[in-house]
Amino acid sequence: MIAEINRINRDLPNTPPEEQTLAIKQWVDSVIDKMDHYKAKHHRYVKDAVSLLELALWKAKLAEKDETAAAGRTKTANIIDAESVRKEKRITCGADTVIKNVLSFLKLE
Repeated sequence: MIAEINRINRDLPNTPPEEQTLAIKQWVDSVIDKMDHYKAKHHRYVKDAVSLLELALWKAKLAEKDETAAAGRTKTANIIDAESVRKEKRITCGADTVIKNVLSFLKLE
């Protein structure tokens, strides 16, 4: 990217005056295209990071001890209860709040 930015300083003095406007326009377009490419790449990285953060928060919530774990239930009831507990912990892990605050630092403006 630095080479692309420096290219105009190298090429413009050797460009005939009648072609300088076109050269500058082409250079600006190429810089904008590269910036758009990097913005899209950044967006993909942020999206992946948000997914990983959400999963990490959920996993941390699942690792917490559950004082309300029922003893003496049947195996089927425990399986159903475990699934509902996992779903409930995903909702209550606080990922929406944490992600909202983290994203404010990662957004491009």
